[in-house]
Amino acid sequence: MLDAAFFVRWMTAAAAVIDREADRLTELDSPIGDADHGRNMQRGFTAVVKMVEAEPPATPGAVLTAAGRQLISSVGGASGPLYGTMLRRAGKALGEAPQVSAQELRSGLAAGVDAVGQLGGSAPGDKTMLDALVPGVEALATSFDAAAEAAEQGAVATVPMQARKGRASYLGERSIGHQDPGATSSALLFAALAEVAK
Repeated sequence: MLDAAFFVRWMTAAAAVIDREADRLTELDSPIGDADHGRNMQRGFTAVVKMVEAEPPATPGAVLTAAGRQLISSVGGASGPLYGTMLRRAGKALGEAPQVSAQELRSGLAAGVDAVGQLGGSAPGDKTMLDALVPGVEALATSFDAAAEAAEQGAVATVPMQARKGRASYLGERSIGHQDPGATSSALLFAALAEVAK
């Protein structure tokens, strides 16, 4: 079973890997976006860690809800609302249980990913974060490592896609050949989850 401390460790590990990969995320965002994804995510998850360390939430659902709220208030562009909505919706789905199973986490994240699709009006194949989130959540049924691998493969699979949503869609065929930065940062969240589950 996974308690609030596990979820705090997940957010901390996510912040660490995003910090390490911030330059790469921004580099990926440069040709097809605003060239600020790495810095935005870095700022947002740094704020999340400070918040959960200062006042640790009591339940897994509360950790994700608070993290989502923090991302919405501290991350600019589309990333803040999208990641914030995902985590808040997942946290709400987990409710007030003091511990949750891996299957309950998977169900909660699935609800969060659905909310991202609704908010962005997007679906897998549109070259967005959903291309990593959806396979990652599906593979959680197998294991945390499988989820991380599936999310990473999903992010890489965005390279030959033409963007149909978001700023990159304005580039049309010129968006082909670039890995989506949102899918890449989504894969990092699953990598952090697998890391803390070991």
